[in-house]
Amino acid sequence: MNDNPVSAPTAARLSPGSWNALTQGLPSSDGQLRRPVRKIAFAGKGGVGKTALAALFGDWLARSGQDVTLIDADTALSLGAACGLEPAALPASLAEREDLVRERIGDGVYLNLTPRADDLPEAIRVAVPVGHGPLYAPRPGAKRLLVMGGVSGGGAGCACAAGHLLQAMLAHVLTARDAWTLIDCEAGVEHLGRGTVADVDALGVVSEASARSLAVAGRVAAMAGQLGLTRQVLVVTGVDQAGLAALAALPPTLPDVRVAFPFLPGLAARQATTGSVLSLPEVGLADAACAALAEALGRV
Repeated sequence: MNDNPVSAPTAARLSPGSWNALTQGLPSSDGQLRRPVRKIAFAGKGGVGKTALAALFGDWLARSGQDVTLIDADTALSLGAACGLEPAALPASLAEREDLVRERIGDGVYLNLTPRADDLPEAIRVAVPVGHGPLYAPRPGAKRLLVMGGVSGGGAGCACAAGHLLQAMLAHVLTARDAWTLIDCEAGVEHLGRGTVADVDALGVVSEASARSLAVAGRVAAMAGQLGLTRQVLVVTGVDQAGLAALAALPPTLPDVRVAFPFLPGLAARQATTGSVLSLPEVGLADAACAALAEALGRV
């Protein structure tokens, strides 16, 4: 682990407050005022780096003085480890909390499909560490993790009891407009459902620079657009800007706004011994890429 602050490129010093202000009051193509980007979902093919990206972006936000809630909505449940939690500190997912499901939804024939969930985030979220790296604010913000677990079902929502509780809690978190929320999704975004996807500000479509991965990313982007989530950024991992520009014949459904997230040798070496992506030797390079992503999100 790198315990010493590292000087980052100037680009990494772009603060979330400054780029987010760019979207305040700006009209979209339909003439409506756009809300600032604070609720961001990351989706893509499995293994493309979306969990690492969510963890790195959340840590950059925290070191920029922002409070961040990270939501693990992937059945792989690896966001906590990526954020530096030891295995013993990882919380059980809400989907596995049968006591809460029975309490809020019921376990008989008649189910409560509009359960109370406003108190659940505070009750089940856990603090996650802020990485050792440059601070872009007088003090770091707080980072908290909510582990949802898998949510099945299409745009109409999930039919299972646990799924209804997950949907209710996610909807509550996403309506807190003044808070940063990053969601690590599964390979699609349909599990968010039409009722909650409307409250996500933007989607990071994450892909490797391979034909199969980009094809999946194109389907994810199209699916999200059908659900109304049209503010999208394509993030291609493992390439620099020149590599991103060299990609040819991309699926037409991919977002027009695109960002390169470079290969980080320290991260590749780290994965053999720990799941944490924090405090990498290349923290400055990762921060600069996060700043570029933030700027791109401010333009969609």
